[in-house]
Amino acid sequence: MSTKRRTKDNRRYPKRPILGVGAVVFRRGRVLLVERGREPFKGYWSLPGGVLEVGETLERGVAREVKEETGLEVTPVALVEIYERLILDQGGRPEYHYVLIDFLCRAGAGKLAPASDVLRAEWVRLMDLADYRLTEGALEAIFKASRLREEMRKK
Repeated sequence: MSTKRRTKDNRRYPKRPILGVGAVVFRRGRVLLVERGREPFKGYWSLPGGVLEVGETLERGVAREVKEETGLEVTPVALVEIYERLILDQGGRPEYHYVLIDFLCRAGAGKLAPASDVLRAEWVRLMDLADYRLTEGALEAIFKASRLREEMRKK
């Protein structure tokens, strides 16, 4: 075993894809977004979420990540999609490689307060999403979750 100490963020040039979870949370016609405070995509807006920890279920992981990033408690209610994000460097090597699992979540207790690795957290009207620099795939996940939410309400 190597005695070399690993840094906190070993997400660049990973040995294998990293599993991440994200939450699509709606409240009063708005969706919860966070402005990313770290690379990749620092300064872009995305769904709250992060990397799953070893031994953690997907549902617990997404709830923990949303709480850490926004101060809000959420309950996952349905799988929205599985999305792969592969970012190559200039030499064609995988610099970042994530498999992201997004959940439709119901908002619970808590006061919206950005924390952890986000710069800002906001409830955004769907009609205003074009005004935000969103990460790739976020808009599609939001609209897919919105349709899923409507289908679930009809049942």
